[in-house]
Amino acid sequence: MSDLRTLYPEIEPFETGFMDVGDGHTIYWERVGTRGAKPAVFLHGGPGGGFSPAHRRQFDPALYDVLLFDQRGCGKSTPHAGLEANTTWHLVADIERLREMVGAEKWLVFGGSWGSTLALAYSQTHPERVSELVVRGVYTLTKAELDWYYQFGVSEMFPDKWERFIAPIPKAERGDLMAAYRRRLTGDDKAARIEAAQAWSLWEGETITLLPQPETSDKFGEDDFALAFARIENHYFVHGGWLDEGQLLRDAHKLRGIPGLIVHGRYDMPCPARYAWQLHKGWPDAEFFLIEGAGHAYSEPGILDRLIYATDKFAGK
Repeated sequence: MSDLRTLYPEIEPFETGFMDVGDGHTIYWERVGTRGAKPAVFLHGGPGGGFSPAHRRQFDPALYDVLLFDQRGCGKSTPHAGLEANTTWHLVADIERLREMVGAEKWLVFGGSWGSTLALAYSQTHPERVSELVVRGVYTLTKAELDWYYQFGVSEMFPDKWERFIAPIPKAERGDLMAAYRRRLTGDDKAARIEAAQAWSLWEGETITLLPQPETSDKFGEDDFALAFARIENHYFVHGGWLDEGQLLRDAHKLRGIPGLIVHGRYDMPCPARYAWQLHKGWPDAEFFLIEGAGHAYSEPGILDRLIYATDKFAGK
């Protein structure tokens, strides 16, 4: 069983850079592994989460040439926490620019949580550019999924943490918590922005693992991280990801013929397992693993084990 100690060794990127993608945005990217090996792109979660050095370590560096990048507005990309010209379809276009930059005809697309949403949107738009697709913690961004996490559902499982989440919002505004948070996250009151960002981010950080993992949740309380994470995630979710309702499941047939793997924790709170199951039904080319005793985070042992299995398998190991 894989855990964080059995990831591939820490490696430094062999190339880094910034790409001006227009609209006032510049995104940071890096490549790790072996230049010219099997191409892959890693899509981080959030949206607004950025990637971390640990994410590099899910790929055998001798067999992969992996591109990782901070999506618009987060991590090292600029402007920090910027919302203008920041939509799913801007990011899909950014992925294509990056693919062209590295000269890959096709590449393995790997994404978890929001990264799975983006991976599905990209792969359904450019299936001819996807050699394999690996998705974890599947999120299809339907209204039902958003309501489950931000209105009623997960609130019943974590009443103590839910109480902290709703604390910044007056009772009169709690009928639409995403909208109430948006007013604060985009308002002029800096103190209110930070308070809202902290509460929004910690709600996620403390509910994504089956058992508490301070090493996972602590970063969600850092001001700079929380501000980008909360502002960008809320911005995307209030707008439904600029997707038609149910679009990613409706268009799962566009993935036919693409080898893949779906990994989902049985007790994933942010992302109910039924949507991963429905994706599997619409995309039978993918292996499906529903992990017992696991929540949402990639770092949980059973989930990580299958992700390492996936990248090894598609590298021919």
